[in-house]
Amino acid sequence: MPRQCEICNNARAILRRPKTGQRICNECFFYVFETEIHNTIVDNKLFKPGDRVGIGASGGKDSTVLAYVMKTLNNRYNYGLDLYLLSVDEGISGYRDDSLETVKRNKEQYGLPLLIVSYEQLYGWSMDSIVEAVGRKNNCTFCGVFRRQALDRGALMLDLDHIVTGHNADDVAETILMNLFRGDLPRLGRCTEIVTAGDGYIGRSKPFKYAYEKEIVMYAYLKHLDYFSTECTYSPNAYRGYAREFLKDLEFVRPSAILDIIHSGEAMQVASDVQLPTLAHCERCGYISSNALCKACILLEGLERGVPKLGIAKSARHAQELLANESAMKSAGKAVEPVHFELLRGKAQAMREQRQMKEQQQECHDCTATSCAFACDDDATGLCSSSKETRRCACADSNAETNAAAS
Repeated sequence: MPRQCEICNNARAILRRPKTGQRICNECFFYVFETEIHNTIVDNKLFKPGDRVGIGASGGKDSTVLAYVMKTLNNRYNYGLDLYLLSVDEGISGYRDDSLETVKRNKEQYGLPLLIVSYEQLYGWSMDSIVEAVGRKNNCTFCGVFRRQALDRGALMLDLDHIVTGHNADDVAETILMNLFRGDLPRLGRCTEIVTAGDGYIGRSKPFKYAYEKEIVMYAYLKHLDYFSTECTYSPNAYRGYAREFLKDLEFVRPSAILDIIHSGEAMQVASDVQLPTLAHCERCGYISSNALCKACILLEGLERGVPKLGIAKSARHAQELLANESAMKSAGKAVEPVHFELLRGKAQAMREQRQMKEQQQECHDCTATSCAFACDDDATGLCSSSKETRRCACADSNAETNAAAS
């Protein structure tokens, strides 16, 4: 006998939620999934009206569902966000070039602007050329470090206020396990945060932090979303794969294991006498770093000098060695010198000020178009002279005084 949906008690149940074990229908699944994401956004105050939010888009299931859900919730709950798609082309033939075609289709399907930045453009190296230099072992270290920085660089190009990524509950639990196994205390404390500082200028968050990967796949399938499902050709040897297999075994025995690990990670506290690294900025590129040189600069230097293993071990010692011999850092064959983050931040700020000026001018134009009795100062900024600071036209004060006198 068919089971009824445990939520609406009306439609036929067609699936069992991996997260809760409930038997529910299609529509109820869509509703509870989207509502949980909405509650995560609201409870953690991820955005404010008017924010320019970039969606890290790879074409995979997580980022595709994220783009669809963010657009849906933004319209449904009037978040007031300006949404953009931001993609990173790592330069992996037969994989990323195909997935980016999916992103381009998503751009048209969801009506969102798209910016694609590439490793070749930013660093002068593609992942194919990096793997050729370092081999199949440790190549994911390069990709992870470069991709994090590439997202922040792309966000500054668009002058975004915030970046959202499709990291789900499984990803967060895997990261907790990896940092626990490696004894990486600083990262163990940061990886459970739903909002991180990014480059120190732009916030980065994970709206899917409590969403199970299986439910994201179900949502994408039942909504008939267009996504790319092939795994990266260089990922089979990644350390994360072993943590993922371990987590899947735990989930099979205890479905709540994923959330249990996340909540345990959130509850962990560092003893007051433990000294954690102090975050500053890289002396070469200006990116946020706990060492004199950031990981990306060290890895790039190793590639350029023909010693790709240079940054694989602990970074601090290598950074000091590089700074002590500045002449050795200047490689004759260096293809690209990454743009300093301070310059990017300055350009982003200039873009923001220009947009704000246009908005103020538009407000003043709208005011004069509705018979405002106060002339605008066209020779200066084009704004009503009495509203440059408050962004409120003087006619509002005039009307208020008239109404007060009449009463």
